[in-house]
Amino acid sequence: MTRRGLRFGLLGTPVLYDGEGPDVPGSVQVIGSPKLRTLLAALLLDAGRVVSVEALKDAMWGGAPPVSALPSLHNHVARLRRLLDDPGRLLTVPNGYLLRVGEGELDVQVFDAHTAAARAAHTARDWERVARTCAAALALWRGSPLTGLPPEVGGYALARRLREARLLLLEWRYDAELARDTGRLAGLVPELAALAAEHPLREAYHRQLMLALHRTGRRAEALVVHRDLRARLVDELGIEPGPGVRDAHVEVLRGRGERQGPGHGPSAGASDGAEALPRPAQTPPRPAQLPPAPAHFTGRDAVRDELIRVLTRAPRPAGPPAVVVSGTAGVGKSALALQVAHTLAERFSDGQLYVNLHGATPGMTPLTPAQALTALLRDLGTDPCAVPEQPDAAAALLRSLLAPTRTLLVLDDAANAAQVRPLLPAGPGCAVIVTSRSPLTTLDGAARVPLAPLSGEDSAALLRAVSGRDGLGAGHPLVALTGRLPLALRVVAARLAARRALTPDVLAGQLSATDSRLSHLEYDDLSVRRSLAVAHDALAVSDRETDRDAALALCRIGALDLPAYGAPLLARLTGTGERRAEAALDRLVDVALAEETAYGRYVPHDLVRDFARERARAAARTDAATPGETGPGTGTPEHPAGTALRWYAAVAERTLTAIVEPGLDQDDRRRPTSSQPPGHAGRVASVPPFADAAAAFAWGDRELENIVALVERYEDTGDGAGRGAHDAHVAVLLRLLHPYLLRGGRVPELEVLGRAALRVARRLGDEAAEACALGDLAGMHFLTGRTGEALALTDRALELWRRLGAVSWIRRALNNRGLLLEGLGRFAESERALRQSLTHSRQLADPYGEAVTLSHLGNLYEHTDPRAAIEQHRRSLAIGDRIAAVIVQHSAHCNIGYAHLRLGEPAAALPHFEESLRILGGHGDWHGESQTRLGLVRALRLLGRSGRADAECAELLRRADARADRYTGGLARHQYGLLLRERGRVDEAREQWRSALAALDGTDERAVVEELRELVAGARPVS
Repeated sequence: MTRRGLRFGLLGTPVLYDGEGPDVPGSVQVIGSPKLRTLLAALLLDAGRVVSVEALKDAMWGGAPPVSALPSLHNHVARLRRLLDDPGRLLTVPNGYLLRVGEGELDVQVFDAHTAAARAAHTARDWERVARTCAAALALWRGSPLTGLPPEVGGYALARRLREARLLLLEWRYDAELARDTGRLAGLVPELAALAAEHPLREAYHRQLMLALHRTGRRAEALVVHRDLRARLVDELGIEPGPGVRDAHVEVLRGRGERQGPGHGPSAGASDGAEALPRPAQTPPRPAQLPPAPAHFTGRDAVRDELIRVLTRAPRPAGPPAVVVSGTAGVGKSALALQVAHTLAERFSDGQLYVNLHGATPGMTPLTPAQALTALLRDLGTDPCAVPEQPDAAAALLRSLLAPTRTLLVLDDAANAAQVRPLLPAGPGCAVIVTSRSPLTTLDGAARVPLAPLSGEDSAALLRAVSGRDGLGAGHPLVALTGRLPLALRVVAARLAARRALTPDVLAGQLSATDSRLSHLEYDDLSVRRSLAVAHDALAVSDRETDRDAALALCRIGALDLPAYGAPLLARLTGTGERRAEAALDRLVDVALAEETAYGRYVPHDLVRDFARERARAAARTDAATPGETGPGTGTPEHPAGTALRWYAAVAERTLTAIVEPGLDQDDRRRPTSSQPPGHAGRVASVPPFADAAAAFAWGDRELENIVALVERYEDTGDGAGRGAHDAHVAVLLRLLHPYLLRGGRVPELEVLGRAALRVARRLGDEAAEACALGDLAGMHFLTGRTGEALALTDRALELWRRLGAVSWIRRALNNRGLLLEGLGRFAESERALRQSLTHSRQLADPYGEAVTLSHLGNLYEHTDPRAAIEQHRRSLAIGDRIAAVIVQHSAHCNIGYAHLRLGEPAAALPHFEESLRILGGHGDWHGESQTRLGLVRALRLLGRSGRADAECAELLRRADARADRYTGGLARHQYGLLLRERGRVDEAREQWRSALAALDGTDERAVVEELRELVAGARPVS
């Protein structure tokens, strides 16, 4: 620290130095302009960082800058640059300015360095160095820091810290004077008397004044100082003086260290003056603070072994091993930590420290780092008076004490990384276990062990062990009803142990008979609800916007209760932007109220769902929660279910436009029916379009489970306002979503949502919506091989469309009718329907519809003249190429392939099937894709390319099973059996055919079903 580097001063009025330091005459350069001083101070307070123009304007003009503030600021910056030794120190950067200040060039930096050196010297009782460093630090002081600056500059916390540091330096300097006893004690008395009067409750100055008076022969006055201080402390604070003052009082009473008179040397006891200073207590016993190990610890073998491995590994340069065990409330973090700590206790010969940080303890405020440091230092034998007041110093002392030891430190229930970081030792022989609901990802160097609920078997074992009841297995309802959380399991087991007449089945019935299990998961001091409430309540009353958003998000989650959540939906539910919604969800993950199961998908634990539902009901009753969106035109809060339905309908329209080619098919779906709700177009405009069909399919795959749950719950609300309020939104949503469902091959969801759409349309009395729902249900039946049922529904839809005069829908229904009739072998009726559809397509100038109908005519011709069929398909393909209709193109190639198979030309068929799959790519058309893959397998099998045929068939089966499509799976297993038989694996082939027969029996694939029966019976020869 050379004075030559000191250039800026904040320890008083802000000044500049000429480079020689403050103690050289004429070296201080006073800045006369108040605005310039303010500018310098604002830049120095954030030295090395960008200070925005707005912040500087607020500081210089008190939050009300004039119109001319910006040019004036530029002028002041120019003036300040002229005062600097190097104008390049003050940089202009985007949006603000940056002042470069090197190490030791700011008096505050030098002051802090002297203070740290004085602290270290005081701890080491190096009194000469204490006196020297304290004097150097105090010499920098020119008055109160940041004097004469407006409050807008800030720096209040810095000024307060510096003033406190100065008082400590004075205290340490007087300690050094008393310990060295240089003969200046009489001169210290006036200074100490002034400080004691200025700080009447600061015991250190009174202790030092007592010793100075006593050692200069003024014993009576020393006793008066003690008497006055004690009276003040007792009267004003209700406490006695601390140990340091008590020790000094004893010295005065015993007459130790008293001088005989001026000019005499110190008495024999004078050297004992230092005994009145704070000092470490006697060496405490080896700490063994671990609470008892859990009595019924169950499972977690792999996790426990991993923790032991991490904590006993060889020391690393980065520091001692540390692990963070994280997870939701009641998942057993503390139990695991204590189990591991007791297992390792003998390895840590210098003891085990345990601190409950109360990060999520019901009814308790989390410990501050200073409180935790004080507790740990006290437990290691440090006299409370010797614990440094500054947390940094206390943390350094803790590290020093633990450095040479082998100590295990368990920090239980941490709130955040900031609470833990000062408590970590640096000694290589130590180890740390931290438990927290948060994974504390900013805690560098720590291994992280997230805990999941127990397995079913371990849950049952814990129930049996704690309750004393035999016969409780993994399949007992209590295991699922407790969410496999150890805390909930212990509560249930404790109730069973306390009430022998209460059977597990009766208790399970009580838990399942209510929409909130939490009331039954409380016993004595154990409560799942209270444990969850700690995190939520802390969020709700936090000063941070993100925390309050997270609390509101949990209420909205409880009100809606869907399987999973993403930021876009939650943004609508909370009335915030998507970035805030995502931050809120991330915060719920951080406090273990939700889990991010995949990127951007958040799921709460089952018992957290119960808690969220409770909070949602309470918020609805008290109107405490901020409302989300409002119903159109009502100005009243809309239930989250309505908000969700409206948003899903808006995004479903974007899905439709990404998946279905432009034209009448898309337009008819988007056209409002008689029950179309108001405001839908505006909502669609607020939703960004998808980049392509693949993105739309991906969105549907993510959200489909939510949509099904929402519609099913909505349908289950019964008749009345709860259900009728949103019928129109449901109808729009399901009409717009159907193309995604059909092309994606989502068979189970097609049936559930299709039947819901039909019920809603009939409740609304909306014939157009009903006809659309009938046609959509027909598509589902066709996809599953129930052609006759599909035809009946199509005919009912056609009747309604004819009554409504909807020509494009009539054309579509006739086209579908012709396809279905062809599949049932009613060829003449099929051709009539297809010809009528073709006529309508040409009247409507609908090339897409014309191409589809030509393709269906080709399928019809295939039964009598496959060459003519190929010609129809080529006409369809030509239209598809002209209008760039991917579905038409890939369907045409697929159908040409089948026509070649009919002609016994697998080599000619193969490239068309391959081209069909290539064209389809990520556009999605499960029916077309599955039929193409079936044709591809057949062509490969007939060409003797069994290896590739096996692979293609396996891929088709995988995709069918993923969609729960038994119909396609049955057709694929039929082909797989044929492949197996050709390799002589007849028994395996029969198993595949039996599975195929079970899947296809009852469908209209009569020829395939009959063939399968013969194959299973072994009556059909190898062909």
